[in-house]
Formats: sequence, C-alpha cells, structure tokens
Amino acid sequence: MRANLVKTIKLLVVVLVSLLLWNLPSTAFGIPDLTILQQRMIAIFVFAALMWILEVVPAWVTSVLIIVVMLFTVSDSSLACLINPDNFPDSQRELDEVTQELGKVSGLISYKAIMSCFADQTVMLFLGGFVLALVASKSGVDVTLARVMLKPFGTNSNVVLLGFIFVTAIFSMFISNTATAAMMLTFLAPVLKSLPENEKGRIALALAIPIGCNIGGIATPIGTPPNGIALGYINKAVSEGGLGYNIGFPDWMMMMFPLMVVILLIAWVVLRTIYGFSSKKIELKIEGGAQQGWQTTTIYITLVATILLWCFGKTLGVNPYVVALFPVGVFSATGIIGAKDLQQLDWAVLWMVAGGFALGLGMDKTGLADALVKAIPFSTWPVLLVLVGGGIICWLLSTFISNSASAALMVPILCAVGKGMESQLEGIGGTVVLIIGVALSASFAMALPISTPPNAIAYSTGLIKSSQMAKIGVLMGVISLVIAYVMLVVLGQLGIFEAFKA
Repeated sequence: MRANLVKTIKLLVVVLVSLLLWNLPSTAFGIPDLTILQQRMIAIFVFAALMWILEVVPAWVTSVLIIVVMLFTVSDSSLACLINPDNFPDSQRELDEVTQELGKVSGLISYKAIMSCFADQTVMLFLGGFVLALVASKSGVDVTLARVMLKPFGTNSNVVLLGFIFVTAIFSMFISNTATAAMMLTFLAPVLKSLPENEKGRIALALAIPIGCNIGGIATPIGTPPNGIALGYINKAVSEGGLGYNIGFPDWMMMMFPLMVVILLIAWVVLRTIYGFSSKKIELKIEGGAQQGWQTTTIYITLVATILLWCFGKTLGVNPYVVALFPVGVFSATGIIGAKDLQQLDWAVLWMVAGGFALGLGMDKTGLADALVKAIPFSTWPVLLVLVGGGIICWLLSTFISNSASAALMVPILCAVGKGMESQLEGIGGTVVLIIGVALSASFAMALPISTPPNAIAYSTGLIKSSQMAKIGVLMGVISLVIAYVMLVVLGQLGIFEAFKA
C-alpha cells in the first residue's frame, strides 16, 4: 500500500514538473528564439529523465510513452489543436512556395520517422543478439562452451578466478549481461557450497560475476545497450543527427577488446589482493550440455557464421545490422525457434533503446539540440571538462538507474555539444570520443546492487555485503574510467577515428 502511495506521489511530481515546463513562457528558459515545439521537447526530455530516475514505471514503459507523446504533440500527425498554425508565431511557420503565404508549423517531425525508432537498425542488431542467446541457452550450447573454455584453467584457485572472470566476459560480449550472470552463477553455486564459510575467496568469485559481465559487455556493439545507442548516433548520417562515421563490428572490437582485457586483468589483481583465497585448489563442476543432433549442429554453424559475418562484413559488403537478422532467419526457417520462443526475448530492452533514439530524433529535428548548444557556451569550456564531465555524470546516473536509460539521456546531448565545439575537440579525436566515452562510462557503473542486473544477481547469493560491492565497484569504476579515457584520447590523437569517416 505504502509503495503504491510513493509511486503515485512520484508520478504526480513528474507530471506537474513536465506540465510546468510545457506551459512556462518561452523566455523563462533563457534560450534565444525557443520555439513552441522545442519547449515541448524540453518537457518531454525532463519527463523521460524523471521517470527513468525515479523508476515510477518500468524503463521500457517510459520509452513507449516518449514515442506516443511525441507522435501526438510534435509530429506531422499530431492532434490538430496542438499544431494549429494560428496558435504559432509567424516565425515558426513555413512559407508556402506557391502561394507565398505562411502555412503549416515548421519543425514538425515525420510520424513515420518517430515510429521507425521501434525498428531502428540498432534495435535489429540487439534482436539478433538476443535470438542467439536464447537459442544457445535453450539448446545447452552455452553450457558446453563454458565447460570447454573453463577446462584449461585447471584447479588452482587464483587461475580459476581468472578463468571465471574472462569466460564470463566472453559470454557477455555476445549474450545479455543478465543471462550471462544467471548462467555463470549456476556453474558457481556448487563451488561456493564446497568452500569453507570463512573463505574470502568466495567473495572474489561472487564479485567476478558482475565485473566479468559489466566489463565484458564493452567489447562488442551488442554486448550492452549503451554501446548500441552510441554506435547508432556515431554511424547515423549527419543529415539525420548523427556523426557520419562508419565504425563496424570488427572496428569496435579492435579498439575495445584490448581495453576489456586490460581492465579484467586489473580486476583480477584487485580481487586477489582484497579477497584472496586461502585454499590453493578449487574445482568447478559444470553439469549438462548440448544435445546431439542436426539442430545443435545448425546452431554451431549459424553461431560461427554470424560472428564471422560480423567480423568481415565490410569486406563482404554487408553491415552488422543486416547480419544480425541472419540467425533470426535461419532459426525461424529451421524451426529451432517458434512463436513461444520469441515471446521470451527481452523486448523491454529493445523498446527501451527505441525510446532513447526517439528522444534524440526529437531534439535534432525540432532544432532543440542546436538551440541548447548555442545557449550554453560549451565552446568556452575546457575540452577536458566536457570530456570527463560527461563520462562522470553518466557513470553517476548509471549507478542508480539503468545504464541504457543513462546512455539514452546523455548521448543525444553530448552529440549536439560535440558538433557545436568540433574545432576544440579535434585535438582529441572529435565528438566520437565524447560519445564512446559516455557509453563506456555507463558500463563501468557497478557500485551498488541496483546498478546492474548482474550486480543484483551476485548480491542475491548472500555472500556479498553492499559495502564490499561498493568498495570494489567504485575502485574498478574509477580505474576503468581513467584507462578508457586515456585510451580514447590516444586513439583520437593518432587519427584512428578519422579513418572511419564515411
């Protein structure tokens, strides 16, 4: 009862604040020549931010509401009363080329463009990744792969810890963090039971789950939603509000995989140092595995083919977004997945990402992004402040709300900021460094049980106190941020990103 009351109060606060921003005089915002449509987008943006931060409703519901509100209020198919030209100043109306008279409202967004956010190429990329993960779990292929990959690490406790971190990370590169964490905890449960209760190494093993999942996700575009959101803006054409790059699947991996390895090795050393094993030997017992048959063979072949196509897509003339639908087609045609299986996909994440893209579309097409950049003197700010400040803000946000929501809020803003101060950013590699930095920062937020699903899963073991998770999470977060930004700046100064300019 009390929980419902709190949610109701939160919802009322969000609605009242949003309505206030919607109806304030445009001069109150301090943005020169702010249009009515731009003001509506400010209200929608604040509504989204507060809904995500306060968690009034599930994140995906907020994303759906964003798209629905935009369709009815700022699109070319909005309610007639809301886009009646007579209610808009002459400066905010289009001049008809034939009649030479002022006509419809300028800056309206195509309703088709808003709706297409549900089927954005990045959403399709994640759809393919989710299908691969679903099939691997359903068939037991993931268990077989885990057993094979962990076997070389033997029984030495420290080496097993290293193996567990890296195998978790590798799975997280292609499978959702949540699914990976759940699977690895299943493997780890009997090991934890076999160890003495006073064995500090149990804490290290349990913490290896969120560390491996969160850090591993940075290595591929499908590893975690912030990567996809960032890449969506980076590769989108300049005319559509993007940066006009052409960074493919292997390009991202080439840059981020070494970073992942370095951070994981540091995490291993940190865990050994703080929660070292007293037992020299432990043994992982992984039961189960893939069934024999043509379906399993098909899964293996499709998995390998998909990864190869992602890696060599540029050479073959196909982009990673198209490749993502390959396993969907194969598994559907062969009957390996059916309608019930599709219902198990994490559609909530897909719709969450779609809402983020809709926000960015609205800010760009209404001209709000340019107006904000012009109103705030980013050009006078030190480049380092803009670069690191954006990452720290996203890291702090992601500590308390979903990293997808944080990226969805921060990426459109920094994309606009970067365009407005492109000349100042040239020395560090341009706006692309800002965007990638934010995506990585979102993944490094792992200080609290609520920060990420893997954190919550690890905390559910009862082996980890919140203080212990916070100690490791903050330490690894700071270390990861420093290493990541140093790497990005070095790559930018070497001109690596310029090679991907479309």
